[in-house]
Amino acid sequence: MILEIVSPEATLFSGEVTSVSVPGINGEFQMLNNHAAVVSILQKGNVKISAASFNIDKNNEAKFTKVNDQTYWLAIQSGTIEMNNNKVIVLAD
Repeated sequence: MILEIVSPEATLFSGEVTSVSVPGINGEFQMLNNHAAVVSILQKGNVKISAASFNIDKNNEAKFTKVNDQTYWLAIQSGTIEMNNNKVIVLAD
């Protein structure tokens, strides 16, 4: 599935991922390939991204925490998420 993470300043990440976990207002939840459509508000926490490989722009690399070669985390203060047709869009502050 495709993930885009957008902040007010820039697009922080755009690429193919295997899973995304986000801090929803009612708790953390995960989306995998072919997940049902969802829209949710996000709270302070980490967006956890898993992928076979990552191509993070050098200008944004410092915003991410590398857990291992297949997992990165991005700390957010708040945001919204939409998943539809195997595309996830995170609008993050």
